[in-house]
Amino acid sequence: MQIFIAVVLVVAAYALGTFPSAAIIAGKKNLDITKVGSGNPGASNVIRNLGWKTGLAVFLLDMAKAAIAVGLAWIVTDDRHDPLSYLCLFAAILGHSYPVTRKFKGGKGVASGGGGMFVLFPLTSLVLFTSWFVLTKTTRKASIASLTISIALPFGIYYEGAEAWEIAATLALVGFIIVKHLPNLRRLKTHEEPDII
Repeated sequence: MQIFIAVVLVVAAYALGTFPSAAIIAGKKNLDITKVGSGNPGASNVIRNLGWKTGLAVFLLDMAKAAIAVGLAWIVTDDRHDPLSYLCLFAAILGHSYPVTRKFKGGKGVASGGGGMFVLFPLTSLVLFTSWFVLTKTTRKASIASLTISIALPFGIYYEGAEAWEIAATLALVGFIIVKHLPNLRRLKTHEEPDII
């Protein structure tokens, strides 16, 4: 029964991740977010094309998807740091990044990952959440901000008392986000990465 519940939760987490926050919010403003800017259905592309207020709404909704998924695992296991929480976090991020409902074309997982981490490590996440906005405003490159806070994440949770396996799981998440940002890194190298508003 426990395995069955875990499977149900992981599948539910993936389904939560597929919720198309950017597409819905941009669509209400008559914009297909996949056909403008970078084409990425994420908060950064929404900010570039529709402004900070609309982009922030997408950012918070994307965070909520993984936060709810991790929260459900916490309720079931009564342990916020149970491995099931991480499985649900990864499932939600995969749903966001590779949604079966949109031909596996989704976002890059930064906001969703941040939402799940807010449940697991609120202090570190609050610092990194704030840092993302500061870095985005100062560098005008959302990709630089996203990569910086992602790389800083394992160090933050280490100081917040994470166990070794949690740090290893987080490093896997960081690796995933870096891979998703490889096109951005190439554009940064050639000075073709678009500025954010």
